[in-house]
Amino acid sequence: MDETELNVAMDRYASGDASVFAQLHRALYPRLHAYLARMRGSAHVADDLVQETFLRMHRARATFARGASVVPWAYTIARNVLIDYSRSAKTRRTEALPEGDAHDPIDTRADTESSAVAAEAARTVERVLARLPVSQREAFVLLRYEALSVHDAANVLGATPAAVKLRAFRAYEALRAELAPLAEKASIEKAPGAAKPTPPILRRDGGGPSRPRGSDDDT
Repeated sequence: MDETELNVAMDRYASGDASVFAQLHRALYPRLHAYLARMRGSAHVADDLVQETFLRMHRARATFARGASVVPWAYTIARNVLIDYSRSAKTRRTEALPEGDAHDPIDTRADTESSAVAAEAARTVERVLARLPVSQREAFVLLRYEALSVHDAANVLGATPAAVKLRAFRAYEALRAELAPLAEKASIEKAPGAAKPTPPILRRDGGGPSRPRGSDDDT
């Protein structure tokens, strides 16, 4: 479903038409699950969180503003579920999940020569994102991976567009610093004169945040 069809389906669902729920679920589930997995670093935890997200969407469907965009609305609910889970997690000890459980944020399908470097880059991104301040991580994930506009991401996060840009840029800079040695390593392994590769996460054509101008000092 494209964005317009998705919004129309949500309007119908908000009006009481339960027959469109399956369509909404099919369209939104992969995106919400990927977002939650990246934010929590665990696909297993995301399985439960995404179900809670849809449950809350169902309960709140009558509050959806007709003609509004369902995607940022759904991400806002998913974020609230994540916040509630994070708060409750602080009160209990949880067993660490095995490495590799987190959703892989980089497509590591590559030729044989670069697959090892790509896999290492994926692990590096996963590690860096996990240690970033939550505000930076969620801004970066929403813009870079979930492809939300700055305006929609700002609505989801309850922040100004300038603050969202700044948070994402700081995350981008942290990732670039960690991934630069891998790019250098890959360039050494290539034949002399070959172009220096850029990890997919940092390619400008892939939506990497640009340096914000006039941003407020927000972390």
